Amino acid sequence: MTPMIDIRSAAKADRDAWSGLFRDYMAFYGCEPSDAVLETTWSWIMEPKGPMECLLAVNGNQVVGFAQYRAVPETLTGAWFGQLDDLFVAPQARRVGAAQALMERLEDIARMRRWFKLTWITADDNATARRLYDQIGKASNWVVYEQMLEG
Repeated sequence: MTPMIDIRSAAKADRDAWSGLFRDYMAFYGCEPSDAVLETTWSWIMEPKGPMECLLAVNGNQVVGFAQYRAVPETLTGAWFGQLDDLFVAPQARRVGAAQALMERLEDIARMRRWFKLTWITADDNATARRLYDQIGKASNWVVYEQMLEG
């Protein structure tokens, strides 16, 4: 029997559950988990007018995944779109529809807020995520550049 995944917004009481998942997410991408980064990101999520929001995937009473997103203005259209920054599901909870459910709820939010699109990036070699993303959207023709700044 497939478990029932509930999607809801993160609340203050979810800090510990979210923190464990976010540490795993950071490790997945080769980042050293840091209390300072955790605290900053959580404060962005919890601040009512903060820059980021977070959806949680819950199976029973266990938080098994998250999607962190934000609104972005686009100068070429004068409109807003949604940017999914982070999506993660605990390995033991994968393949039960949690990531799909998170993306569906995010799409609902985007439509409600009248964002004209959703965007997200993932690592080129993240085949698992790309299988899901290829079902939902299409890869853009934009190339992403980074310039790392010291200090």
